[in-house]
Amino acid sequence: MANSDDWTSAAERQVLSAALQIAAVRGWTWPTVKAAGKAAGLSEADVELLLPRGPKDLAALFSRRHDAIALAALPDPATLKIRQRIRAGVEARLDAAAADEGALRRWAGFLALPLNLPLALRLLWETADGLWRWAGDTATDENHYSKRAILSGILASAMAIRLSSGREAAMTFVDNRIENVMAFEKWKAGHKPAELLRDVAGALGKMRYG
Repeated sequence: MANSDDWTSAAERQVLSAALQIAAVRGWTWPTVKAAGKAAGLSEADVELLLPRGPKDLAALFSRRHDAIALAALPDPATLKIRQRIRAGVEARLDAAAADEGALRRWAGFLALPLNLPLALRLLWETADGLWRWAGDTATDENHYSKRAILSGILASAMAIRLSSGREAAMTFVDNRIENVMAFEKWKAGHKPAELLRDVAGALGKMRYG
């Protein structure tokens, strides 16, 4: 089992690395998955076993790679105040994703498709959850969900701004929204899940089209 897990992890890394340049041109599609698998030295059967949902699985690996890079780049959270932790976490995550800008734009367009919005929301939630856990959040009540929902929306919008207007504009937006991250009750009174879905879809569309 250990050897199988090692093979899976290594193969996923190899296929994703091979896919980045291909996806920047062809988008996140089954042909991209197969071409990346071939470039990584895998058979079509291995690729289908490794990524049974094809581009959806590959898109998830892409997001999780950026999550891992961002978390590895962050300092000891104990040295920062909570607002500084959230800012640093978002900044690190934006920087990690922006390093793969070509593939990122096509990834955003792929996730903006209606059938892929559940995946988009899940990946944003995973990113927000990882950043809050790094920041030391231990909430188990409704604030656990509020914090992640708010941060998911900020991440999606900030990435759209980063791609359209640059790093400084994105971080100005983040700074202006930090207070929203902390004001949970106010946010819950004025937002509904459907609004978050619409906001995320709009932000993903902006990443693709500007």
